[in-house]
Amino acid sequence: MAAKKSVTKTAPKPARTPAAKAPAPLDLRAALAALQKHATGQDRANLERFGIVTADKVLGVSMKNIQAVAAQIGRNHALAEALWATGCHEARLLTAYIANPARVTAAQMDRWAKDFDNWAVCDTLCFKLWDQSPHAWSKVETWTSRRDEYVKRAGFALLASLALHDKSSGNDAAYRDGLKRIEEQATDERNFVKKGVLWALRGIATRNAAMKREATATAKRLAASNEATSRWIGKTALREMAKRV
Repeated sequence: MAAKKSVTKTAPKPARTPAAKAPAPLDLRAALAALQKHATGQDRANLERFGIVTADKVLGVSMKNIQAVAAQIGRNHALAEALWATGCHEARLLTAYIANPARVTAAQMDRWAKDFDNWAVCDTLCFKLWDQSPHAWSKVETWTSRRDEYVKRAGFALLASLALHDKSSGNDAAYRDGLKRIEEQATDERNFVKKGVLWALRGIATRNAAMKREATATAKRLAASNEATSRWIGKTALREMAKRV
């Protein structure tokens, strides 16, 4: 009797799972809808508590949720422009996270700065976007002497942001010039300007030992001033600098 041939059984190949499609990029309508989804009465109340609600285009979305929407979008400079044009508070905050700093133009910065109506949008743009722009220093030079309260604050907020983030450069000369601007403008008693000036002074003091000495000397001169606002900035800066080792 002939021997039976052995048959090797192979396991069936698993069915292929279709590759998941990448989510479509959000357009303006979808981005606004994503923000609206996170809107709460509590977050709107928080905006009112901090004096941020200055227009009727406010949704009431926390910064954490704005950042979550930004993570969905990624960098999208064209969408940032469209969001800014809506005038919506949260949409404008979102632009700080999705605009491309390399594509920011000086004209765009001027145009957006003229639209500022609260400190939160001003500071977020300076701290998260504009301090990475090649036009940052030129705007420090021009905005810190402007009359408009929020544009002037933007100049000092931008100086503070550069001082805090630009740790790798040895550009101390630019910060010495910043200290001169601080001393020149320290008499402006408007709330958002004087707090911007204070922020810039404290920021420069964190750069290195040499800048801390020079910022401290500036603060001491301001603290000894006969002018009330300068004195407040100087004394407050000295107290806060003393807390840092």
